[in-house]
Amino acid sequence: MPPRSKIARLPPAVKDWLDKALVESNFSGYEALAAELRARGYDVSKTAVHHYGQEFEDRLHDLRIAHEQAKAVVSVVPDEEGAMNDALVRLVQDRLFKLLRSGDGKIDLAKVGRAIADLGRASIQQKKWQAEVRAKVEAAAQQVEAKCRAAGISPETLASITQDIYGIA
Repeated sequence: MPPRSKIARLPPAVKDWLDKALVESNFSGYEALAAELRARGYDVSKTAVHHYGQEFEDRLHDLRIAHEQAKAVVSVVPDEEGAMNDALVRLVQDRLFKLLRSGDGKIDLAKVGRAIADLGRASIQQKKWQAEVRAKVEAAAQQVEAKCRAAGISPETLASITQDIYGIA
């Protein structure tokens, strides 16, 4: 197994600086970035910075595309129920499970475990939020129903209002 890259071994603060500098320079100026790293006491070549920069730019590009596609999907198919998030959680869980089953020696079990725990918490929070919203809608519908009955509104009008509240119309 090859040794970890010098970029991967940089302290988090220095790596954060490099990431920001790469984005600000539009992924160019690798010689200057390598020189700045050397000035800060880190022996990193222009080639290493360039290799890291290209991988980082590719990941950033993929994230931007995914973000734009997600925005487009949500604008066409609103997701009040959180089904898209639920599907995403399931997809990530599936990928993590496949990663674990593959037996690939490069897997950091601590990170995978943390990711699984985070996904579980996210799923639980989403379900909790959905239950809270449903309870609020139910309470609002009951209040409107009681006020409508007290005001003598017809059952047909009441049914129409209830359907509007629940979004069933």
